[in-house]
Amino acid sequence: MTEIFKNSYIVPEKDLVSLSVYNVGYQKCESLYTWGPGIRNHYLIHYIISGKGYFKVNGSLYALKAGDCFLVYPNQEILYYADENDPWEYCWIGFSGSDAPSILGATDFSPESPVLFSCPFGDEIQKQFLYIYAIRGNDFKNAVEMTGKLYTALALFMKDTNQTKKRGTYDGYVQKSIEYISSHYSYPITVEDIAQYAGVSRSHLFRAFQSCLKQSPKEYLISFRIKQACLLLKTSDLSITSIANSVGFDNSLYFSKAFHKVKGMSPTQYQKKKLASK
Repeated sequence: MTEIFKNSYIVPEKDLVSLSVYNVGYQKCESLYTWGPGIRNHYLIHYIISGKGYFKVNGSLYALKAGDCFLVYPNQEILYYADENDPWEYCWIGFSGSDAPSILGATDFSPESPVLFSCPFGDEIQKQFLYIYAIRGNDFKNAVEMTGKLYTALALFMKDTNQTKKRGTYDGYVQKSIEYISSHYSYPITVEDIAQYAGVSRSHLFRAFQSCLKQSPKEYLISFRIKQACLLLKTSDLSITSIANSVGFDNSLYFSKAFHKVKGMSPTQYQKKKLASK
């Protein structure tokens, strides 16, 4: 009887904003092993090492085999399951961050075509995914090293790509906005400022963000600032007011309310929790 196993690692805190590993692992599935239907809140790539299985998304069912890859997009309802007679073994990497949409936009993956059949670089994909699993850890150093290898792994999907067209207009506006936010989040910038930099109206920018990221520009900006605040709360001795000012909130009360909405606790509670876990 074939041994069934699952080895996975979930990163407890994603400190890096541009690109962070969410989870990583590999699994030999039992017959008809199923995940879903459900959604993920991050990107997730599976590479099939051996066996067969099925991936269902957007009303389409894909029959997959060794050497194939499939990509799960955030907040997209999916279902996947192993073949009854030849259940698959796969490795996977989950990730998120502001660089993810533009990197994936330069590959042959798309929401309409989330599967790559017979990847010519499959052995290297497997090697990189398993290496990321091998260097897993809770320290910031581990997060940086894992992210570095994630960039390397994603770059493989840009090799020999059939993607000859330019990225969609929406994706270009979003990427330009993300670049602006990354450089100016510590200042009191507004959505109007972002739209002006991207060269579109506020309403057009809203549609672009909803299409690409399933959230508004304001939601993305607040989330980005809170992420930076979390890093300061864990690594500095700054006061809550100083941290609020440092990440673009000129009102500490509003900062606390926004922080609580995103993290489910106050900045002070978050800081105490992180100090206690050290």
